[in-house]
Amino acid sequence: MNKIEQWMNSRIGLNFRSGLDRMEQAVSLLGRPDKAYPILHVTGTNGKGSTIAFLRQLLMAHEKKVGTFTSPHMISIHDRICIGDQPISDEDFTRIGQEVQQMEQTLLQTQDQLSYFEIICLMALLYFKEQGVDVVLLEVGIGGLLDTTNVVTGEIAVITSIGLDHQETLGGTVAAIAQQKAGIFKKGKKAVVGPLSDEAAAVCQEKAKELAVDLHAFEKDFGLEQDHFWNESVELVLPSLGLKGDYQRENATVALEAFFLYMEGLDQEVDMDQVKLALQETRWPGRLELFGDQLYLDGAHNPHAMLRLIEFANSLAGKRVKILFGALKRKDYSGMLETLQTGLPEAELILTTFHYGEVVAQGDRQDLPYVADYKAYIKEFMDQSRPDEVLFVTGSLYFIAEVRAFLLEG
Repeated sequence: MNKIEQWMNSRIGLNFRSGLDRMEQAVSLLGRPDKAYPILHVTGTNGKGSTIAFLRQLLMAHEKKVGTFTSPHMISIHDRICIGDQPISDEDFTRIGQEVQQMEQTLLQTQDQLSYFEIICLMALLYFKEQGVDVVLLEVGIGGLLDTTNVVTGEIAVITSIGLDHQETLGGTVAAIAQQKAGIFKKGKKAVVGPLSDEAAAVCQEKAKELAVDLHAFEKDFGLEQDHFWNESVELVLPSLGLKGDYQRENATVALEAFFLYMEGLDQEVDMDQVKLALQETRWPGRLELFGDQLYLDGAHNPHAMLRLIEFANSLAGKRVKILFGALKRKDYSGMLETLQTGLPEAELILTTFHYGEVVAQGDRQDLPYVADYKAYIKEFMDQSRPDEVLFVTGSLYFIAEVRAFLLEG
């Protein structure tokens, strides 16, 4: 671990602070790098990463130099900042990090220390300007309105979905969370929203009206009907997608609408054959990612995402399902476990632990079987499982990242 990562790690725990004054001043001190390129700003309770993955592939297929900022990372912190599918190099990471570190000396005259997430976001914005990208796909950390990333003005704001998650930060109702998500809408710009409840959709419609935002809503302005994507000018039969799970067709649909809007704004033609190929070639680590023939990694880190996992598991006719679950205590782990028990009552549900902060442990759910060593459990499954068995490793994305690193090492 280099000195920049050590410096950043010393700031973990400072992320959940209200207000954007510090971040606004920081980007100004760096010369507003975010003004150097158009931004598609993406938020949502679930589906952000997958939607960005589809968008990145679509844009790359049309010869765009694409910067992506996503979180958390699966392997290395460098994975959060990519040009195309290539993470930032160690050399560039250190150099850009030092630039932010030097800027902070001036910032500290009037502001508190930068948080881990603020630092990595500033590094991304700087790197994308230096690399001369055509477009940036910027993923919100938490919420939208007060999120660190919301110092930028996105040409297109994208909301993939809205459900209950991070209630301690965003509010305890769908309407309150929708207010936060719609906080990334910018005056006179465009927005794309995916499948939402009536309550969440109403909040987005009101915010769009208030800001004169050109709102494109799922099932109203674009949609998916029997594997056909449609909007007012395009109809496209979706191919077999590179990401598994029927719900990925909704994420692909949202990505397509944002992509077509962006290309329309450039007045550039779209190659439909390349569109189909891009959708087929899209990959995103840790989202129903198959290792071997019988083990899936899925970072379904809230009850809503668990429903998607359950839907996929139930589609595997004749399979005996096992689930290895690890989560952070600060998440709604009880809600996730109850969702799994209700949706997959015949599945064998096993609790485990991992090495990241305060995690769910054996004593937290004594009604469930527990394994202390997930590596040994997974190895035994891969060596001795029956052909009709399938294992889902799920819960926290940090857990998935740890397991994924273990599997890739093996």
